[in-house]
Amino acid sequence: MEALVGVLVFVVVLLASIALHEVGHMVPAKRFGVRVSQYMVGFGPTLWSRTKGETEYGVKAIPLGGFVRLIGMYPPAQAVGAREPRTWAQRLAADARAASAEEIRPGEDHRAFYRLSTPKKLVVMLGGPVMNLVIAVVLVLVAYVGIGLPTPGLTLSSVSECVVPADAPADRGCRPEDPAAPGAAAGLRPGDRVVSYDGAPVGSWDQLTGLIRGSGEQPVPVVVERAGDEVELTVTPVVAERPVVADDGTFVTDDDGEVVTRPVGFLGVSPQEETQRQSVGDALAFTAARTWDTVSVVSTLPGRVADLVETTVTGGERDPDSMVGVVGVGRFAGEIASLEDETLASRAAGLLSTLAMLNLALFVFNLIPLPPLDGGHVAAALWEGARRQVARVRGGTRPAPFDTARLVPLAYSVFLVLGAVGLLLVYADVVNPVSVL
Repeated sequence: MEALVGVLVFVVVLLASIALHEVGHMVPAKRFGVRVSQYMVGFGPTLWSRTKGETEYGVKAIPLGGFVRLIGMYPPAQAVGAREPRTWAQRLAADARAASAEEIRPGEDHRAFYRLSTPKKLVVMLGGPVMNLVIAVVLVLVAYVGIGLPTPGLTLSSVSECVVPADAPADRGCRPEDPAAPGAAAGLRPGDRVVSYDGAPVGSWDQLTGLIRGSGEQPVPVVVERAGDEVELTVTPVVAERPVVADDGTFVTDDDGEVVTRPVGFLGVSPQEETQRQSVGDALAFTAARTWDTVSVVSTLPGRVADLVETTVTGGERDPDSMVGVVGVGRFAGEIASLEDETLASRAAGLLSTLAMLNLALFVFNLIPLPPLDGGHVAAALWEGARRQVARVRGGTRPAPFDTARLVPLAYSVFLVLGAVGLLLVYADVVNPVSVL
């Protein structure tokens, strides 16, 4: 049941993200006087629509995107001096110009999109992706600041009886030859909450582990809260080989893939996880880091697609970092919502973080400078603006609008490629899924 709820939440947020993305285009377009004839969520047959003012608002059958129809997206043939088409690409461009011109009512040429200045075009086309970025930031703030994240606290969840070698299996028990763990020898118990270590008040688990690792084999006073009372103990950490942990919580490995270890002070205690609210700064820093990670992923997209094709054809196991589609993210949402060992708050925070990452992906992906993506329109507007500025500096005549219809064949090609990749992702996510568990 929880998994179904997670998937439903994912679908609702996905549709809301699509709808708000298109609002990000529509609102500035209307503000700049462009007539918006349609605002649609989804593709394919129309399920419901209603006309308000000069815009038809509706929902279509396939909820995998949306669009707003801005009149005059392409400048007419006479504005760009287009010649009689001879090739199939020129005919596609000519058909696009003609269809765009038909949408312009008599006396409304001044309301066509192609008439906008370059800055206004950029605002309109960037409005959608920026809306996804805003959604991502809001979701992260709700998850991090409003709910909080599972964080190691100062209450001990377990106290080891012995010091197990760093390379031992995770389920290995104590053996007679294993030395006693200092924490248990000193009298620490599960449920104790550490108050101070070596005379220093302790405010976080990271601070405590740093003090333990740096204390060597010297006796150290430690104060814990037990059943409402403060208990003073003396612990003597041992120096043991333990894995080096990176900032993201993963183990550091060498060139051969082996976990790197180093000698540090060791007590043999583990913390309970507590839901702690994070600061706004931490939430924004997380969003910025994940945005950069997404940019890195998108920049290697061709290679990742090739790897996915190879894995799908050969039936090999997918890399945990493999790219996933809408079906895969929906599966993640269901898995996170059904985690039995997590609290409702932590599951909600995890689900919101996943949906935030989806919106960050939409933000970055839509900025790829290829039509029909928003980034393609941004690139065309920048090119047109650059040509005008060069002409202005040189004292020449204002150049004609950039003939964006010439990009239509490229847009169709990109659309077909993206459609094929989308179908491949759906297939891979169904028959060979990636799990977050």
